[in-house]
Amino acid sequence: MPAQITSLFLLENLEDASRTRELAESDRNALRAVADWIKTFVARPHRDLGRAGPVCPFVPLAWEHKTLWLAAERSAGRDAPDVIQLIDSYKRLLLAAQPADGDEAKYKSIVVVFTDLPAGQAKDFFGGVLQQIGVPSYADDGLVDGPLYEGNDGTALYNPNFRPFTSPVPFLLMRRAVISGLEVFPEQRRVAQALGASLWRVRGPGSCRGTTSLPVAGKA
Repeated sequence: MPAQITSLFLLENLEDASRTRELAESDRNALRAVADWIKTFVARPHRDLGRAGPVCPFVPLAWEHKTLWLAAERSAGRDAPDVIQLIDSYKRLLLAAQPADGDEAKYKSIVVVFTDLPAGQAKDFFGGVLQQIGVPSYADDGLVDGPLYEGNDGTALYNPNFRPFTSPVPFLLMRRAVISGLEVFPEQRRVAQALGASLWRVRGPGSCRGTTSLPVAGKA
């Protein structure tokens, strides 16, 4: 049985109290903290990045196309198989969502925020999950899963002293694996190296059957 997943929120949804009223206050605050960090840091240039443009060049376009969704989940009471099943449910949702193909499909992303996960436990928590799903997600579905949390020591490709993956609340980002993602997402680089395969051979989500509309909170 697929894991139960929560509603998804666009960045602008989180500013609308009517769309977030069913969330627990702690979940709502965590999502808003991540959304604010995405808007004020990830979607903007940074002098220490080592190149021109925003920290993640895909985020402004995903934001514009309304294909960047956030979800609140809890880590408490979930063992590794439960979390893997949960992430797999979000992965299937992302793959089936519109747009299913074309240039805009590469901007689809889901941010699964674990609102109760202490930053000090995030490395081990995500590490155990990604050890089992990272390579299959990449090789079979053309997706990359990246953990972000305070204390993440991943560095920017053009500046090894810049650590842009330190989000205020731990989350797992799911998105299409693309060639230019190598410069901003170390998890994609590690998985590609582990596979020992050309990125050009990665199968994208266009191979999945059917499309669906995501359950965006507050959407009729």
